[in-house]
Amino acid sequence: MSGRFAGKVAVVTGSGRAGGLGEGIARRLAAEGATVVISDIGTPADAATPGSMTGSSAEMDAIAASLPSASTFPCDVRNPDQVRALARHAVDTHGSLDIWVNNAGIGYIMKPMMEVADDEWRAVIDVNLTGAWYGLQAAAEIMIAHGRGGRVVNIASQAAKSGFMHAQAYTASKHGLVGLVRSASIELGPHGITVNNVCPNHVTTGLGKWQNEHFAAVQGISVEQYLANMAARIPMGRPGMPEDTASAVAFLCSDEAVYITGESMNVSGGEEPH
Repeated sequence: MSGRFAGKVAVVTGSGRAGGLGEGIARRLAAEGATVVISDIGTPADAATPGSMTGSSAEMDAIAASLPSASTFPCDVRNPDQVRALARHAVDTHGSLDIWVNNAGIGYIMKPMMEVADDEWRAVIDVNLTGAWYGLQAAAEIMIAHGRGGRVVNIASQAAKSGFMHAQAYTASKHGLVGLVRSASIELGPHGITVNNVCPNHVTTGLGKWQNEHFAAVQGISVEQYLANMAARIPMGRPGMPEDTASAVAFLCSDEAVYITGESMNVSGGEEPH
């Protein structure tokens, strides 16, 4: 297959929801020639991973079947053994591991600060930050051993740069990713492995729709008014789309970005300027 990722193998966590950000990223990499491993939790594990917010095995299979070259592997990113098994699956099934995208995240546990339970806080941190750490470790181990370099990209958020109401754990987890890539890039640079974040503003996927409804209700306005207010504060005049984030990921995974590492790239239509 032709394309700038021809011969490359990419793992995208949290890519098992139809219409989700992870699916959009996986499709973009596949369109440019990558063999992609579609991974999601597959089956709800607890109250923090409801079926309405996570990718099922059936959804994963359907997405993989629609791509030129892909496989699936269920993985709960909170479990380091499962994450390492996901990395080994890429190598054992497809012969390589060149790109790892930490996209799995919890963005649907949002409450006033005093109402957040301990297990809810831990779930968000465990998936969004610790899960990315496990993925980075697993991918780097294989990339170092293979000696061909590699790309690791975390899907952070505008919340990696700014605070938001009802999003204490989410914002803390995404800010943590900024420190993670800054430090990891120092150690992995000599191995030719780049580590970066992409920081999108709001994207109306299935999760984004839930967020629209939640915050509109909090503000006592309609979803339509909430979206209009959002568009009005974005210089480009609209919220983000999955393709915007997918394009940034593809760039950072390409040879054109070989000298970019430790960065947290805003993809916000000018809404987040720092």
